[in-house]
Amino acid sequence: MLSIRYIRESDEAFWYSIDKHLPKTEFIRKVRDNMGYIIEKDGEPIGLLRYNLFWDNTPFLTMLYVASDRQGKGYGKRLMEYWENDMRSQGYGLLLVSTQVNECSQNFYRKLGYKDCGGLIMDIQPYEQPMEMFMVKAI
Repeated sequence: MLSIRYIRESDEAFWYSIDKHLPKTEFIRKVRDNMGYIIEKDGEPIGLLRYNLFWDNTPFLTMLYVASDRQGKGYGKRLMEYWENDMRSQGYGLLLVSTQVNECSQNFYRKLGYKDCGGLIMDIQPYEQPMEMFMVKAI
């Protein structure tokens, strides 16, 4: 059985086994404000999604993860659809995602109806990285 739910404090160990970038204070806020989800298969967590509000008014996906042995089976798509429906039910009409230009996830987002809308070049050491491309979708 597949289920998707908001993150809970009890998800902390699973969350941090995947997401090494989220400060503890932000995890607590994600739990408090329902700004993250866990996807479970037969009661076992297999993925997560977290987001923020860009400009304080536009949902912006900051991480989507599905266990490597579960990828390609529609779980990421299900998580995205769940998030999109949740954001729509809260009255949002536009969503943003981003990915580095050298990552293949841009193709995944395009299949879900997201389109390119800009990029960010970070060329300051030690933060240099490939261009971050932004994608948008009306919901």
